[in-house]
Amino acid sequence: MDNSEAMIAQQRRLIQGCRLLGLPVVWAEQLPQKLGPTVPELVEVLDSIEPLAKSSFGCCGDAGLMAAIEASGRNQVLLCGIEAHVCVWQTAAALRQRDHAVHLVCDAVSSRSAFNRDIAFRRMSAAGVHLSNVEMVLFELMGDAQHPHFRDVSRLLR
Repeated sequence: MDNSEAMIAQQRRLIQGCRLLGLPVVWAEQLPQKLGPTVPELVEVLDSIEPLAKSSFGCCGDAGLMAAIEASGRNQVLLCGIEAHVCVWQTAAALRQRDHAVHLVCDAVSSRSAFNRDIAFRRMSAAGVHLSNVEMVLFELMGDAQHPHFRDVSRLLR
């Protein structure tokens, strides 16, 4: 993946921040038996969450993943992962069709090439997906420096 180390570091921060803030996290894997499992750096912060394997490119094509998303009871989705122009795009598009507000956490998303990633970002933006980044999302969720987890989240972002 293009710039994979930075992307994985941002995915870790996003997952840890969401967990600190009590947000549900859904973990999808694309054919792990064929394409390989999630990298250990992410497995470490996803420790008590079960991965949901899928064969459809978009998460919405998998009944188990859709059930997990719907079970959260939330209409807003923070989306990260790989590859931007395939799985992430198809997930974002299908969630938008289901009237979810999708926030693409761009620094936690990549593709094999920067070109494919950038085209996907443009297409998602045109489809009504909100483009964001890890720091923006976490501070927006807290809303105020008086938030009980402000210090912990701030430490994650250093």
